[in-house]
Amino acid sequence: MIYDAYQGIADVHDRVRKTAENAQAILNQWSANPFAPPWRRMAAYYELVALAGFTHARPDYGIDSVERKGEQIPVEERGVLWTPFCQLLRFRRQGGEDDPKVLLVAPMSGHFATLLRGTIRTLLRDHQVFITDWINPRNIKLEHGGFSLEDYTQHLIDFIGFIGEDCHVVAVCQPTVSALAATAVLAQDGAAIQPASLTLIAGPIDARIAPTKVNELAQEKPIEWFRSNMIGIVPNKFEGAGRRVYPGFLQLCAFMSMNAERHTKSFVDLFNHRVEGDIEKADAIHEFYKEYFAIMDMSADFYLETVEQVFQRYLLPLGRMTHKGRKIEPRAIKRTFLLTVEGEKDDICAVGQTLAAQDLCSGLRPYMKTHHLQAGAGHYGVFNGKRWETQVYPVLRNHIQSSR
Repeated sequence: MIYDAYQGIADVHDRVRKTAENAQAILNQWSANPFAPPWRRMAAYYELVALAGFTHARPDYGIDSVERKGEQIPVEERGVLWTPFCQLLRFRRQGGEDDPKVLLVAPMSGHFATLLRGTIRTLLRDHQVFITDWINPRNIKLEHGGFSLEDYTQHLIDFIGFIGEDCHVVAVCQPTVSALAATAVLAQDGAAIQPASLTLIAGPIDARIAPTKVNELAQEKPIEWFRSNMIGIVPNKFEGAGRRVYPGFLQLCAFMSMNAERHTKSFVDLFNHRVEGDIEKADAIHEFYKEYFAIMDMSADFYLETVEQVFQRYLLPLGRMTHKGRKIEPRAIKRTFLLTVEGEKDDICAVGQTLAAQDLCSGLRPYMKTHHLQAGAGHYGVFNGKRWETQVYPVLRNHIQSSR
């Protein structure tokens, strides 16, 4: 019922937003006149109405070129491997055929992989980038079966094998657990192809350390409560009708409630920048929320297993997580260079939670393990923005080069 109720409201709201969008377009023509501030205020108001709502379609990556050494180099985007739940996309700049291959593992946490657009742009300066472009479950037919945390890990194992030698795995946030697990499974199997390097960025390897609000919310209720209250059924109007999911709108609302004042201020700033004619600042806020409000659902099995195994029972750091019935042992990793990255001001994944991977990978020699704590950075700042580009990325680039 929760999904049907949301969708009914969303359908009505979409019509209101479309009307506001059309009104804004008309008013923008009048507000271009410097002597027409009332029209500009009305256009700014309609922009807020049109923006304040969720969409469920993946935005375009829009990466046609990348700047390198002061020159714009064309970029090719191409799908190279598909499963019912994910397509593996490859981005490669012209002349970069021999660059190191990076498997960028995107979170499945309510947003599309396009949230890592800025991360991809930066990596493309020196690398080929393969990204896990997860498909919205509400568009996946029931006949394709379920999708669990174990399935997520298996996807990474398969993608690493497909990419082949010189594969460098970079996992952001929630999938750091599966990335470490997949690397461990390959090491335990003595696989011919194992990641040359593994970078874990701001992820909950051990969520017992310095718990954040996210960790505390997961601990407040038993898993049965999440199963009964947080799972919806995809409505009949969508291709994935009948599929059990954790709706993306619930995830985003939960995150926004944690920083309600900041989001409110951003919308006020957007309005004021439009009225004052500060187009660049207004556009930056608009583009952020356009991406932020593009949401995707999560498979119910994947969501519930992640809550239980990662945030409630801490199976990986306690040595109890399994893959296909076999215990996962990170200490088996001996060939893969490890880099962990954390943000000093991260309020989603606290300092120390990702660093915990260093102790779990006890089979690696000391020179193969590196940790970077980024001063002044919050959760998003360690993989997007100026600090990522100027301070985190050089460490990551050197880490990859050293492991080749």
